[in-house]
Amino acid sequence: MSKRSENRLADLQDLEPSLDEFRTSVVDGLSSPQKTLPCKFLYDERGSQIFDDICDLPEYYPTRTERRILERHARDIATLAGPQARLIEFGSGAGTKVRLLLRALDRPATYLPVEISREYMIAATEDLAESFPELRIAPVCADYTEPFTLPELPGVDHGTTVGFFPGSTIGNFTRAEAVDFLSVTRNLMGSGAVMIVGVDLVKDLDVLRAAYNDAAGVTAAFNLNLLRRINRELAGTFDLSTFRHDARWNAELERIEMHLVSLKEQEVAVGTRRFRFGEGETIHTESSHKYRLDGFRELAREAGYEPVEVWTDDKQLFSVHALRTV
Repeated sequence: MSKRSENRLADLQDLEPSLDEFRTSVVDGLSSPQKTLPCKFLYDERGSQIFDDICDLPEYYPTRTERRILERHARDIATLAGPQARLIEFGSGAGTKVRLLLRALDRPATYLPVEISREYMIAATEDLAESFPELRIAPVCADYTEPFTLPELPGVDHGTTVGFFPGSTIGNFTRAEAVDFLSVTRNLMGSGAVMIVGVDLVKDLDVLRAAYNDAAGVTAAFNLNLLRRINRELAGTFDLSTFRHDARWNAELERIEMHLVSLKEQEVAVGTRRFRFGEGETIHTESSHKYRLDGFRELAREAGYEPVEVWTDDKQLFSVHALRTV
């Protein structure tokens, strides 16, 4: 690690969810009639790495489609942002797409990546610091779905605050949760801020199903890794060979649902707690809601944003929305 990278990591604000929070969420979720596990816990260091592999799959259209949109319209976003923007990325991951914005922005003042996986974020921040040596980076390890404060950076003056939430992650929330999340970001960033959001669109079901049930089984490995994490961190006894990944379309709610299906009747322990599974019973681990353009603009207005612009690809598979706080 270079000295410059060490200086940036000195700004790290560490609010990573505790092991107790993880345990409580798992026990509560597995105690529900429809067993659930919060999707944010899919993203430990290994899970984040597997998700990067998913993004490179031929079936997984969102990443490459959004990238093309951003490549085409990065300068339009930079115009909205103006000079010396403060850029906040919610769920920064590997920091791949944000590079397109950083190259287009006019002398960005600072970049604040917010990511739930501490070790993964540190590695990504070190890499980004090497590519942008003059940029002040202040990483925040936090669950961005919960209110948090931004670090104070003495001596750093900035222009417009720009939020960046790519990758269709907004779809992991229910509609009400999405409104709540955008309201939190609006309050965090203040008036006059710009929010850039990647939003996946309703489309042909064959395209959707293939994207979440890839032939190579990478998405299945991503989903099953959550059980492996529970075994490792919470003294779980899940036998991964007795569960399979399933992604299904919920037509009423217009969303893909990821489930882990028990292949037999079994009992599993998490620490001192025990949970019974019937054959075919599922754990709902993640949802990915798909939107229509007008529907998402209406949602943004409910959260206190004014839609400014929307960009899509030629096939209208995906969209990137520019919003402004009011």
